[in-house]
Amino acid sequence: MSEPFYLTTAIAYPNGCPHIGHAYEAIAADVIARFQRAQGRDVRLVTGTDEHGLKMVQTARGQGRDTLEFADEMSGHFRDMCDGLAISYDAFVRTTEPRHHEASIALWKAMEANGDLYLDRYEGWYSVRDEAFYDEKEITTGDNGEKLSPQGTPVEWTVEESWFFRLSRYAEPLLKLYADNPDFIRPESRRNEVVRFVEGGLKDLSVSRTSFDWGVPVPGSPGHVMYVWVDALTTYMTGVGFPDDRDNYDRFWPADLHLIGKDIVRFHAVYWPAFLMSAKLPLPKAVFGHGFLLARGEKMSKSLGNVVDPMELARIYGVDSLRYFLIREVSFGQDGSYSDEAIVTRCNAELANSFGNLAQRTFSMIVKNLDGVLPPAGEDPADAELLAKVAEAEAAVTARFTDYDFSAGLEAWMAAVFAANAYVDAMAPWALRKTDPARMAAVLGTLAAAVERLGACVEPVVPGSIAKLRAYLEEGRAADRLAQPTPIFPRLDLVTTDEPA
Repeated sequence: MSEPFYLTTAIAYPNGCPHIGHAYEAIAADVIARFQRAQGRDVRLVTGTDEHGLKMVQTARGQGRDTLEFADEMSGHFRDMCDGLAISYDAFVRTTEPRHHEASIALWKAMEANGDLYLDRYEGWYSVRDEAFYDEKEITTGDNGEKLSPQGTPVEWTVEESWFFRLSRYAEPLLKLYADNPDFIRPESRRNEVVRFVEGGLKDLSVSRTSFDWGVPVPGSPGHVMYVWVDALTTYMTGVGFPDDRDNYDRFWPADLHLIGKDIVRFHAVYWPAFLMSAKLPLPKAVFGHGFLLARGEKMSKSLGNVVDPMELARIYGVDSLRYFLIREVSFGQDGSYSDEAIVTRCNAELANSFGNLAQRTFSMIVKNLDGVLPPAGEDPADAELLAKVAEAEAAVTARFTDYDFSAGLEAWMAAVFAANAYVDAMAPWALRKTDPARMAAVLGTLAAAVERLGACVEPVVPGSIAKLRAYLEEGRAADRLAQPTPIFPRLDLVTTDEPA
């Protein structure tokens, strides 16, 4: 059997519709999944929605709606986003599903059996928006005197009976985990932040709530529901059948990668491995905290009017163009910026004018000059040199994508595309038609081979477009001649979507 590879996105909180940040993470995860499948791995990609917690109750109540009904609708928007952006997920987990409640209860009981849960009274700062507890030293005061979390969200002083997890017991095991596995948290800047946080000392963590009942009930403790992060993090095991589907669980767990936003690294790199250590379960192999997307360099907010529906961007510019831009434009792990102009400029320059035009010229010349019959690649030194550059790009994309350095991989891919276009200009097959028809055929055969290999190279990023290219070539081979080609990547027109209202 092929080697398994299991990765997850963060489980989106659906108290609002998906935004470009959700799309960015889903697309990046899908690129990884498709790339790993192309390497022969047996991939499982899991995503879903985290539907419990006080925010969901408050938002539904504010709309005069039943919480589950609201959750059903909002979760549907996230599933529709994944489907619309060609995300090849294998499971979509909702925390309101019975199978997930079973998984969460199984994890809770395992932590309880290890003596890591105890009942006490919680007093401290809590952010409803973050669903997170914060120490006094992390709290700042806003201009209007409001108490704020490190994320800038309002916090409120909370007092209630709570179950606590003995997080303080796991400081040294966690630090050993980070030291023994330098790539457990990536990029390095996130790792350094987490190490400093744990070295500063860990306090026991409140892991249940009694002020609302929208969540997974704590077993044997009426009136308590699990803290939303215990519940949410467990989805990663729900997605592979924990605790009852041993075949899937044993094959895919532990996860090879949790792909998340940088603002929730602490939950995944501190709380989650501590929970698993307590439950005596295998730890994930890596957590990658990617950066944020900014609209024209500014954080997106409704008040600025710069929040754009990612599906609207996909409708205007095309799914593959949006995917390519987000993966190409931003150095993965860092913050990045997007705008309509940037999308159009990048995609027209690289997809339409460079690779798309290369493919269109190549196949049009084959149809016009060779009656559509695909010739073999040439054997002259210039032909071998071009195909060697294609091979270099294939190797670079494999190496860079394996390391999640997508932008650098696509930079190497573009270098080979530019080399192929320079080869067309240097060989001038349109002139060879009269002076050396055999050489013209060899040149066009070399170009066709280069286009096909370069297409396969970038397929994880632009799967729909390359599937059309693949089908075009397969149909041509089956019919012994190519049909007249249509552009793989038409030029984009600018449509402004992100200016403040």
